[in-house]
Amino acid sequence: MTRPFRTASFLLTCALALTAQTRELPIGVFDSGTGGLTVLQAIVTLDAFHNATGAPGADGTPDFAGESFQYMADQANMPYGNYAAVNKTDLLKENILRCMEFLTSPSTERSKPPVKMLVIGCNTATAYALEDISAFAAKKKRGMPVVGVINAGVKAAMEFQRKNPGTIGVFATAGTVASNGYPNAIRAAAKAQGMPEPSIVSQGGVGLAESIDRDWSYISDTLTAVRKEYKGPSLRNDRLPIDPALLGIYNFSAEKNRIVCEFDPNGNCLELQLNDPANYVRYHLVTLLETMRRERYTRPLNTLLLACTHYPYMRDTIAAVLTELYGVREGDGYRYRGVLAPHVELIDPAVETAKEAYLEMRARTLQRPGGAPSPDRFFISVPNTALKEVQLQPDGWFTYEYKYGRKSGEKKSYVRYVPFDTVNVSADTYERFSRAIPEVYARLVPAVKGLP
Repeated sequence: MTRPFRTASFLLTCALALTAQTRELPIGVFDSGTGGLTVLQAIVTLDAFHNATGAPGADGTPDFAGESFQYMADQANMPYGNYAAVNKTDLLKENILRCMEFLTSPSTERSKPPVKMLVIGCNTATAYALEDISAFAAKKKRGMPVVGVINAGVKAAMEFQRKNPGTIGVFATAGTVASNGYPNAIRAAAKAQGMPEPSIVSQGGVGLAESIDRDWSYISDTLTAVRKEYKGPSLRNDRLPIDPALLGIYNFSAEKNRIVCEFDPNGNCLELQLNDPANYVRYHLVTLLETMRRERYTRPLNTLLLACTHYPYMRDTIAAVLTELYGVREGDGYRYRGVLAPHVELIDPAVETAKEAYLEMRARTLQRPGGAPSPDRFFISVPNTALKEVQLQPDGWFTYEYKYGRKSGEKKSYVRYVPFDTVNVSADTYERFSRAIPEVYARLVPAVKGLP
C-alpha cells in the first residue's frame, strides 16, 4: 500500500525540482533582426506591476528584475516581409521553427541553456507562425508559454480609439500587411468591445526595416550611383513607384548619399533610389496619405501602429514627418488635413507585449527566486558558408535571389547561429542602440567583445 504513495511523492519531488530548475532559465526573445531589441527594452524597463503580489501598479522595481535573457536575430533570413510575396511562407515558417529549436535547446558549444518562455517580437513571425510556434513549444516542453506581439498592439490601439475615434494606420512589413493579421485582430477587438466598425489603412514599409538593419538590397554606405540590385522604391519601380509630382512633398534628404540619382545630359533625374531610413519613412507616409486621399477616407488618421519592431527606432522621425505633412499647403488649403489628424498617436506594441509576458510568467510561476541571474546572451544567424551552394552578396549576406529562391523541406543547414559581435552587427547599429535602447545596450556591452 505504501508503494503508490512513495511513487507519487517521488514524482512530486521531481516536479518541484524541475520547476525550480526551470525558473533559473533565461527568457527567449526572438525577431527577424535587431528590431526585436525594442521589445527587450520594453521588457527590461517595465514597471507596471507589484513584484510581490503581481497586482497592477508600479512599485519602483522593474518587473523582470533578476531575469536573464537570450535574444535571437534571424538576420541571415530577413526581411521576413518578402516571403509572402514570393509564395514562400512555408520556408518562412521553417526558418522560424529552426530558430525556436535553437532557443529552446541547450548548447554546450555556445555555453547556453534552453529558455523557459518565448516572446515573439517579430510581427511577421507572429502573423504567420504563432500557432506553429505554440504547437512546437507545447511538444518541446509542456507548458512553455509563448507570447506574440500583434494582440498586444491591437489592445493599445483600441484603448486610444475608444476615446478618440478615427482611422487606424497599420505601418508594417509587406508580409505582415499581406497576412491581414492586424486588421482582422482590430475588427475582432472592436466587435468584442461593442465598438463601431473600425476604419483601417495599411502601409507595407518595404525597405524601412531592411535599411535600419543595413540590408544591402536596400541601402549601402558606399553607394555613389544607382544599381540594378536595389529592391526599394524608385522612379522606375512599378510596384513601389516614386511619384515625380510628389518630390516636393516627399522632401527627401539629399545630404551625402541618402538618395542617388541617374541624370541625363541636361541634368534631369531619370532614376532615383533611396539610401537612408528617414527617406524610406518619408516615402511610405506620403504613400499612405495619398492612398487615403484616393480612397476618400472620411475619418482622419489619428492612430498609427508601429507594427514592425524596427520602426520604433524611427519614432521621432515618423512623428516629425507626420507633423510636416499636416502642414503641406495646396492652393488656399492643406493637402492632407482631410485625412490626417493634427495629432497621431504612435502605438508601439512592445510595452503591451512586455505586460503580457509578465502576466504569463507569473501565471506559470516562472519568476526567478532571486540571486544573480546567468549572463544575457545575444545570437544572430549568419550564412553557413560550409554549404557550397550558398550565394552571397558583396557584404557577405545571402543574395536576394538565393534567399527567396530556396525551397522548404530540403533539410539543409542554410545558416549558423553565432553570438553578436562587431562584424555581424555594425558599429553604426550599436551606436543607435546606445541612444535608442540604453538599458539593452548596457546588457550588450558585457556580452559583445569590443563594445565601449
